[in-house]
Amino acid sequence: MRDLRIYILGVFLGTCAGFLDLLVGDLLGTALFVLISTMILGALRPEKPWRWTVTVGICVPLVRLGAYLLFGQKPYRAQIYESALGFVTGIAGAYSGAVARRAAHELFGK
Repeated sequence: MRDLRIYILGVFLGTCAGFLDLLVGDLLGTALFVLISTMILGALRPEKPWRWTVTVGICVPLVRLGAYLLFGQKPYRAQIYESALGFVTGIAGAYSGAVARRAAHELFGK
């Protein structure tokens, strides 16, 4: 329960990444946003950083699915695969944020 606010922040950032992917359509911009978001979340809570990848990364395809179901916006097949690529950058961001937090803790103490 103590991580509930961080999970809400993760869902918010993931939804923002999904809307960024939907509106701009730039894979690099979406990937960088997911990378930075998961890096921040990994630094805030370095225990089990994979959960931030799942929390943020799953929102991007869900926003695309919601746009299809609610607004009839049909994506190309490549756009569907691109929306799942957020998991790749999410893994790098979450683990680098967790490692940076642990390194700062080791170097500078509490």
